[in-house]
Amino acid sequence: MRCLTVTLLSSTLLLSACGLGETAATASLQAKQAAQLQQQTEQLKQQIEAANAQGQKRLEESY
Repeated sequence: MRCLTVTLLSSTLLLSACGLGETAATASLQAKQAAQLQQQTEQLKQQIEAANAQGQKRLEESY
């Protein structure tokens, strides 16, 4: 009975370790994706600001 307990415990620890590794990998991927989204958001913000400035300039020139 003791061997069975040790085997089950070892398997559980191994599965737990694998699960933690997957969780860490998922968290790392999500962090990279969040950083990419933040960078894309900043780029879009800059593009919008540039377009708005250009539109404002055209509007002022038309007067």
